[in-house]
Amino acid sequence: MSKIALFGATGTIGSRVLDEALRRGHVVTAVVRDPAKLTRNDPGLTVVTGDVLDPGSVAEVAKGQDVVVSAVGGGDGPGHIATIRPSVESLVTGIRSLGEPAPRLVLVGGAGSLRTPDGKQVWDAEGLPEFLLQIMHAHGDALDFCRTVSDVKWTNLSPSATIEPGERTGVYRIAKEDLLIADDGSSRISAEDYAVALLDEIERPRHTGERFTVGY
Repeated sequence: MSKIALFGATGTIGSRVLDEALRRGHVVTAVVRDPAKLTRNDPGLTVVTGDVLDPGSVAEVAKGQDVVVSAVGGGDGPGHIATIRPSVESLVTGIRSLGEPAPRLVLVGGAGSLRTPDGKQVWDAEGLPEFLLQIMHAHGDALDFCRTVSDVKWTNLSPSATIEPGERTGVYRIAKEDLLIADDGSSRISAEDYAVALLDEIERPRHTGERFTVGY
């Protein structure tokens, strides 16, 4: 059983991470801006107010936790640019301030920087709308920052090209830098199975200090 602080617990991915963590019996502190938006009652859940963009707030929440998970988003493209890398920088600063007993950091990443079979990256595909490119590059910038960090134990988990609510099967494949593509040519993962993979990583860390990806 781990003590997990979760930022972004009300979002599409964060809510599935919350469900999966509680399902496995972990103790979760959901950090939200507005506690009224998270009304779930569970003996393993505590809801607190916090600001992922404030390193002091991060440190206060992270103290005594085993893992900090960030599933924060930014809504549209500009929102992601304003939120994703700044939030990761804030999380690292806040966790770093706790010294040796600091928790691990697990980040919900993006698929845009993954390598495609032609040797390019997902975001190099023709015809992608500007807002989607902004979201992809916001996550890419955050990953670039993570790769400069050696004094905080971080993991960045990229989804497949498509992630959306679906079925929890508990079955998935793992890669590191390459986009996972199924036999039918699709690249996808349900938000539920993404959460399974994230909690599996929390329980059995295998990708500390690196990015990995999951898909069918």
